[in-house]
Amino acid sequence: MKRVRLVEPLVAVYAFSSFLIYPLVQQYVYRRLWQQLTNTTYPISGNASRCLSNNNNSSHYEAMQRQASLFSLYTELFSTIPSLVVTLVLVSYSDRGGRKVTIVLPLIGTLIYTLSFLAVSFFELNIYLLIGSSLLSSLFGGLGTFLGGCFAYVADLCHDSKQKTMRMAGLDMMIGMLSGVAAISTGYFLRAAGFNWPFVASALCQCLNLAYAVFFLDETVNIPAAEAAAVAEQPSPTKQVLYGIYLMFAGANSKSRSVLILLILIFASFSFAYVGGISLLTLYELDKPLCWTEILIGYGSALSTTVFLTSFAGVTVLTYCGTPQLLIVLLGILSVVAGMVLLAFSDTTFLVFLARAPMLLSIMPFPVLRSMTSKIISKSEQGALFACLSFLESLMTNVSAAVFNSVYAATVSFFPGFIFLLSAGLCVVPLLLLGVVSVIGVDVAQENKEPECLCEEADPSADHNDNSPLLSQHP
Repeated sequence: MKRVRLVEPLVAVYAFSSFLIYPLVQQYVYRRLWQQLTNTTYPISGNASRCLSNNNNSSHYEAMQRQASLFSLYTELFSTIPSLVVTLVLVSYSDRGGRKVTIVLPLIGTLIYTLSFLAVSFFELNIYLLIGSSLLSSLFGGLGTFLGGCFAYVADLCHDSKQKTMRMAGLDMMIGMLSGVAAISTGYFLRAAGFNWPFVASALCQCLNLAYAVFFLDETVNIPAAEAAAVAEQPSPTKQVLYGIYLMFAGANSKSRSVLILLILIFASFSFAYVGGISLLTLYELDKPLCWTEILIGYGSALSTTVFLTSFAGVTVLTYCGTPQLLIVLLGILSVVAGMVLLAFSDTTFLVFLARAPMLLSIMPFPVLRSMTSKIISKSEQGALFACLSFLESLMTNVSAAVFNSVYAATVSFFPGFIFLLSAGLCVVPLLLLGVVSVIGVDVAQENKEPECLCEEADPSADHNDNSPLLSQHP
């Protein structure tokens, strides 16, 4: 069977299936907590009736907000450590064992979590069983492992820094486009068919994705049989993975190493600030005085995901115009600061939608930073690099969710928008680090490594060079 080297369909279907149910998680938990705390059916006729009932019993309402945020906190805490360990080990190991393992295993874990959610919803089981299913699915790696493997897969096939930046920005755009379509469909799907059918549709999409990854996706890491046998016989793969990460830093000269560390810290600190603030947006929209319905939440989620498309357009235009990459990162961070400050003081539906406008470039720093760090190291260390980036991204995502959920639970009664001000304030950290990098200079990235071409094939007779669909396609 002829295999293909297109990882974009996997990312697209994964984004669609995940965001088809992601907006439902907080809504489902919120409704179950409503029923438990008020002993009444959750109102779905409109905003006014629900807000009116909240005014009649504000203590129950505040308790629901706290319980919903704490549920998210528990879920993140119980799934963080296994997911981080698996991400670090698998994506680093992919330099020798192949990229597909980092793609297939997370797809299996996501399918397990979706089926568990379907079971809880269909049989009305205890919602805290979802924490256990989240823990189980994290043993397969999670989103960080999947994206780390996909970015390393693309890096294996790119010729130069510009193409690498565009391809990685293209993957981010793919996530945004398909997740936006899914998010805008979720509200109508929920109102027409309830919670169960969206979970069924998501599970079917994930099954198709898994079949594509297993049977049709080609491997980019080709290891001779003798070397593969030697790797398999080595007793401590975890130590080998950690040693490979150590070599990634030790192999660079001191100036390049400093730039690499600073870029990774910028990536991590920006992830913490941005993801922490954006993760509480759905709960904020359910809060008074907004009290959004599932339809409005779907439109809001879809509008939020358009930042992937606009950020891709921004990266494309600025890259071809020769804009320095550090300036692109700066514009993206400032975009987040402006949007978060406006969200903090948005108390009407119009203002909440309007506050998303300044954030249209907020995703730009991620693909640019990935590309900048990738060109500092050699092609044999791409897996180790993206293992570090995925590890830190997953760590920051989970830790920021835990921190911001705790802060939200403590401040929701007097200032729900405080979490957005906190997010904007934390963006000062990557801005300061960015200033340090600009002083050091980023031209050192190409002093000590081999040429950027990452398209060397192990088998010259294989028909995936100039005729490769991935190499010939340009976003």
